[in-house]
Amino acid sequence: MAAFAIGILSAFNLVNEPLAIGEKAPLQDVKMKDISGEQWSLNDLKKENGLLVIYSCNTCPFVIAWEDRYPELGEFCKANNIGMVLVNSNVAKRDGDDSFDNMKSHAKEKGYNTAYVIDENAALADAMGARTTPHVFLFNKNMELAYRGAIDDNHKSANEVSTPYLNLAIENLANGKTINPAETKALGCSIKRIKK
Repeated sequence: MAAFAIGILSAFNLVNEPLAIGEKAPLQDVKMKDISGEQWSLNDLKKENGLLVIYSCNTCPFVIAWEDRYPELGEFCKANNIGMVLVNSNVAKRDGDDSFDNMKSHAKEKGYNTAYVIDENAALADAMGARTTPHVFLFNKNMELAYRGAIDDNHKSANEVSTPYLNLAIENLANGKTINPAETKALGCSIKRIKK
C-alpha cells in the first residue's frame, strides 16, 4: 500500500519530457527577472539566428566545472547572431545558494556576459522538460529546438574536450547546416524544484 501511495505522489511531480528536436520553445513571452533588474522574455533575448538557453545555478559541481566556458559561449553566440540566457530554476534553493543576491554576486565573480534570469516556480524548466544544471537548449531563428544536451564531452577540463557539441551546433545553426548530433546526454545536478 505504501509503495502504491509513493507511486501516486511521484506521478504528480513528474517533469515534462524534454522538448523534442523541432519543437517550439514554450512560454516565449513570459518575463523573467534578470540580475540587471530588467525583465526579459525568451523573445526579448533571441537574435536573428536564434537563442541559446542554459539551465544553470550557483553551486552545482558540474556548473562550476563548466561555467568558465560561459563567457566564451556568450561571445561565440554574439559572433553568430544568437542570443544567450542562463536560467536559474532552483526554486527550492531560492532563499539560500540560489537567491537573487547570490546570483548577482556569482555572475560578477565568474564574469558572466549574458542575461542570468530567475525562473519563477521552475515554470520554464518544467515546460521545456529541463532536468539538470547545466542543461542546454539551442533554438533556431523560428524558436524551434535545434540542439539539446551537454556543452561538450569533458566538463572537467576545457583543454581535454574532444567534441565541443554546443560550439559545433551553434556554428552549424548559424550557417544553415545540419546539426549532428542534435541530442547528447545532459550531465549535471538535478534542478531543485519544490514538490507540488
